[in-house]
Amino acid sequence: MSNIFEKAVDFAMKAHKGQNRKDGSIYILHPLEAATIVGTMTKNEELLAAAVLHDTVEDTSVTSEDIAENFGTRIAELVAHETENKRRGLKASDTWKIRKEEALAVLKESDIETKILWLGDKLSNMRSIAREYDEIGVAVFERFNQKNPKEQYWYHSTILEYTKDLSDYPAYKEYKNLVDYVFNNK
Repeated sequence: MSNIFEKAVDFAMKAHKGQNRKDGSIYILHPLEAATIVGTMTKNEELLAAAVLHDTVEDTSVTSEDIAENFGTRIAELVAHETENKRRGLKASDTWKIRKEEALAVLKESDIETKILWLGDKLSNMRSIAREYDEIGVAVFERFNQKNPKEQYWYHSTILEYTKDLSDYPAYKEYKNLVDYVFNNK
C-alpha cells in the first residue's frame, strides 16, 4: 500500500485538471492542502489518499464506483462521507441548507477517521476564507451559494461541535481560531 497516496495524488490531479476554486486558485491545491493537514493528525495512507480524493466525486465526473475500483472500498467510503448530494439541476443556493444538514448528519455519526478527513478539508477552506476576509471583509461571502454569514457560521460552528474529540490537535485549534476570527469580527 506504500504508493496508494501517490496514486491518489495522480488520480486527483487528472480529475481536477483545468479546474479553479471560487477564489480563482488552482483547484488541486485545496485537496493537497487538506491531505497535508490530515497528515499532521495521522500517518494512515488510506486516510491521506481519501483526503486528496475528497472532492473528486462531488466536483468532477469521477464516480464512487471509480474510487472503489481504483482505491478500494474503505477509501471510497471515506470519500463518500465527504461528498454532498449536489442535486444537479437545482439551484445550489436553494439546496444549500439541506445539503449541509445532510452532510452534518453524516459527520455527527462518523468515526474518528472521517472526522479527521472533514477537519482537513474544512480547515483548508477556512484558511482560504480568512485570507479573503482579511482583504475584503464580509464581502467574501458573496462568492458562496449561501451568502449569509450567520448561516455560514452555523455550519462551521456545528462542524467544530461534531469534531470536538479532535480538540487536542493543532489543526482543530487553528480551525476554531479562524472560525472565531472570521465570524466574530463581522
